[in-house]
Amino acid sequence: MASTSNRGAAGQFDFLTRNAAEVVPSDELRAKLSDAAEQGRPLRVKLGLDPTAGDVTLGWAVVLRKLREFQDLGHTPVLIVGDFTAQVGDPSGKSETRPRLDADAVRSFADRLLGQFWRILDRDRTEVRYNSEWLATMGMEDVLRLTASYTVARMLERDDFAKRFADGKPISIMEFLYPLLQGKDSVAVEADVELGGTDQTFNLLVGRELQRDAGQEPQVAFTMPLLIGLDGVNKMSQSLANYVGIQEPPDAMFEKLMSIPDELLPQYEALCVPSPGASDIVGRAGDPPRGREANVAKRAMARSVVALYHDDAAATAAEDRFDRVHRDRAIPEDVPEAALPDDIAAEATVWLPRLLAALGLAESNSDGRRKIEGGGVRLDGEVVSDSGAELVVAELPGRILQVGRRDFVRIAPARGT
Repeated sequence: MASTSNRGAAGQFDFLTRNAAEVVPSDELRAKLSDAAEQGRPLRVKLGLDPTAGDVTLGWAVVLRKLREFQDLGHTPVLIVGDFTAQVGDPSGKSETRPRLDADAVRSFADRLLGQFWRILDRDRTEVRYNSEWLATMGMEDVLRLTASYTVARMLERDDFAKRFADGKPISIMEFLYPLLQGKDSVAVEADVELGGTDQTFNLLVGRELQRDAGQEPQVAFTMPLLIGLDGVNKMSQSLANYVGIQEPPDAMFEKLMSIPDELLPQYEALCVPSPGASDIVGRAGDPPRGREANVAKRAMARSVVALYHDDAAATAAEDRFDRVHRDRAIPEDVPEAALPDDIAAEATVWLPRLLAALGLAESNSDGRRKIEGGGVRLDGEVVSDSGAELVVAELPGRILQVGRRDFVRIAPARGT
């Protein structure tokens, strides 16, 4: 993105908040930007990410790119690698207690993620901190002092905690600690602004209170919308296999982006394409493009995203490959042939995830279901999105199953025919 460091404080505010979900309080952000411009002191803009998975998704990239926008305006990104809090487990948006990760798993994920962060942020101008620096050294007295700053009643104001409490589902004391530990991060780095998704609002506001208790000026809570995943229902998540990773090959990225439901296009345009003129998701959400218009717009979005994380040539090549395989229904000439197992051949219908596993296109029934729900399964070139689909066995011979970009199987004729 071209530098926007010459913008005045008012221009910075308008630019930064154009696709935000909420800024609390917005007048404080205006004042902080104004003071920073007058004093020549960049704002310290915090983003905490727990290394609990190995890929940076486009969902994570939404807040990372917002952090880059602050960086391009001359402010200081403070990237908190939550190597300590990842072992606690963020309960935000969860309906049950989360399992803990061990230290070795967290370190492995952290090493993988850091290299991907620099696809978005300028490494030389980013302050990277690990929160074990201050959290791992806390003694019992420090923990007790921290817990005394917040009440159980206040914790139960959080939607996910309140729902679980009402449903009689367990909430561990450790989960109550998580928002306090995240708030402690803000105190440790003296954050002026903290970024997060809308599921982080409560945690960001806890940080404001802990900073106030510590005699610091409270941070502004700046939240971004949660990007809906490829399934069109849930937020983008690696655990749900409905995501696009920013380091995926260009062909895979393009194909996945072309599979999103039409109604998600305005959100992807606003949150994934780095353009100051990107559409506002509220203004576009009620009137998504349809038919050919949607296809043209989706292609433009997919090209832009692939070019952003690879380059223009890779984006063009990915689109050409997509057209050869999908639009033109081009299927490799040397598709391997596979016979149906006897137990399936003897049945009238077969559950599609079971068929994928039986033909070696999935590791298990559940893996097959995830691939279907992630938009990666095609039958004779057409996407099959219903993981409950039952196929007529007698109609299968000669048909071609495809998983991903390269795995094809032609179902062999029944024995004796």
